[in-house]
Amino acid sequence: MEEEEVPVDVETTFASDTYAAESMAADLDPWIVFDCSETPRSEFEGWLETNRPSQVYRFGDEEGGGTPVGWISVLGPDLDTSDSDVTGLQDSWDKLLSSGRSVSFEAVKELALNHKVLSGKWLMHLDSGFKLDNAWECVARATLDGKISSAKVSTFDPKGDPQQVICCYNQNFTDESDVVRLDSAIRASGVKCSLSYKPDVYTHLGIYRRNRWKLCPTIYESKFDLECVPRRSHITNKVTNLKVT
Repeated sequence: MEEEEVPVDVETTFASDTYAAESMAADLDPWIVFDCSETPRSEFEGWLETNRPSQVYRFGDEEGGGTPVGWISVLGPDLDTSDSDVTGLQDSWDKLLSSGRSVSFEAVKELALNHKVLSGKWLMHLDSGFKLDNAWECVARATLDGKISSAKVSTFDPKGDPQQVICCYNQNFTDESDVVRLDSAIRASGVKCSLSYKPDVYTHLGIYRRNRWKLCPTIYESKFDLECVPRRSHITNKVTNLKVT
């Protein structure tokens, strides 16, 4: 699905490249990780308290000195570590771009299937502070309990974006029932804010918002209805514009 038409200028063309570079830098910097398969569960409470995301600085400290921290992450006890061919994916992407073929969701999905790059994540963007820390605690505990396969949260950059992002992962973005199941697990943990879902294939190809192909890199959105009984999410497939739940 394409985003709303925007005149192509220098800022629009390269905004996605800037976001991709920032994300890659965070991925390459050291992470703070709680691996449920290796670390005793008894250590989780202390780890969670020590590493509140609003208090962990992206570049080491408030002044930007010290060791950078890219992400804070919890790896669930049943994390699937199936191999995916990211290098092959990127090679095929380069060939697609050189071929002159249209770049569309279906073309990207075909590459993802061919190279088994099928994971994806529900994203929530929250202002740094209590609500962010609380939402992170909810999904981190759900990950510890095996209800979410893995989750991560960005660290605080006082000179950058005032919002931080929490990512909750599943294994197959092409399996709509699995995408919905993950949304249910996030909601059951206590998170009520709006969510958007992004396949990892877009991340690996450096396709972020305001990209030159005018692709929308999130393919589902979830809004929690506090008024209906029972309370539940309303999920929309942004590719088809159809309601899922």
